[in-house]
Amino acid sequence: MKSVDEARAEILAAFEPIGVDRVALLAGLGRFLSGDVLAVSDAPPFDNSAMDGYAVRHGELLGATRERPVVLPVRGESRAGGPTPPALAPGSVMRIFTGAPMPDGADAVVLQEDTTRDGDLVHVREAPRASLNVRRRGSDLRAGQRALESHARLSPGELGVLASQDVASVSVFRRPRVAILSTGDELRDIGEPPRAGSIVNSNAYALAAQVLEAGGEPWVLPPCRDVLEEATAAIRAGLRADVLVVCGGVSVGEYDVVRDALVEAGVALEFWKIKMKPGKPVAFARAGRVPVLGLPGNPVSAWVTFELFVRPGLRKMLGDPRPERPRVRVLLGAALTRSAGRTEFARARLTLGPDGPIAHLSSRQGSGSLPSLVHVDALVVIPAERETLVAGEWLDAVLLTDYPSR
Repeated sequence: MKSVDEARAEILAAFEPIGVDRVALLAGLGRFLSGDVLAVSDAPPFDNSAMDGYAVRHGELLGATRERPVVLPVRGESRAGGPTPPALAPGSVMRIFTGAPMPDGADAVVLQEDTTRDGDLVHVREAPRASLNVRRRGSDLRAGQRALESHARLSPGELGVLASQDVASVSVFRRPRVAILSTGDELRDIGEPPRAGSIVNSNAYALAAQVLEAGGEPWVLPPCRDVLEEATAAIRAGLRADVLVVCGGVSVGEYDVVRDALVEAGVALEFWKIKMKPGKPVAFARAGRVPVLGLPGNPVSAWVTFELFVRPGLRKMLGDPRPERPRVRVLLGAALTRSAGRTEFARARLTLGPDGPIAHLSSRQGSGSLPSLVHVDALVVIPAERETLVAGEWLDAVLLTDYPSR
């Protein structure tokens, strides 16, 4: 039986980016660049003013003070989007506005708040230093310089940089298509008439939502019965995707046929079972470059094992350089007694306390309790060897949301 860390490392190694898409700039929001993007022009493209005021030669104003201002005539104006300003005549200043090009000869900008205008004359009350309030050409980026590196996540700031460089489309890693196959004679879809012993196939919807949240494209296959031939055919169909997730049928029951079906479909089983709770009966296999994950049928087990093992793989396929959820230290909100033997991932809501985040474990930690997945902020990691935990002790937690919770 694999440890959680061993299983995660082995599974994650099987996931790699699968291709590249060229998309419009805004369509790239939240995705990851598949290569470096080089600047095509200097930024800023010309020397310009960072403030409203007056373009000056700083050497002509070295003695300016509030008590003894330097008085110079105003010659001309430079405004953003206006005509190219003439050169600054010696012994004069030029009215200038934020973003406007600096005139030749000027090397600083005096804030208008540090001046007094009197007709065509300006009283300068502060002695500026060279380059004060001037944004130099290429001070942010030089043409040919790397503007963004490969695997950078395209947030609004990154899109702004690309737009400033006249970039209309970007190359990003392709979204993985994830086939989701639920197995079980008892399954029916939403809206189907209930039958004796049937349950709604809620796992398909929860897993599809998890795929979407991770950035992938879900492909929900029709559920198959606990019949080897049907499961084998469904698995073969699912192998046309980039990733196959099979839910249910991977345990040791008489009707758990998934592991045999994987073998029949030509899938190489890497391992089965992880020393964790919930979610021990996890199978990992590969069919060529297609990772195959067999998740437990219990809804909480499926949800938790997807978060820990499938989601990081999908993020890696998307080019995310940090594919795993962040981990934080939390204070246990109440004492806990449990059976030792397996690492447990307990659902919890987080609140902010004076010493840090406090984890309030759900009172329902059973693997079949769907309501325990509502308002979950974190999975608190309880070490396998621990049986008794006291309130207020520090534990690791996998952070799922921005906390505090509601």
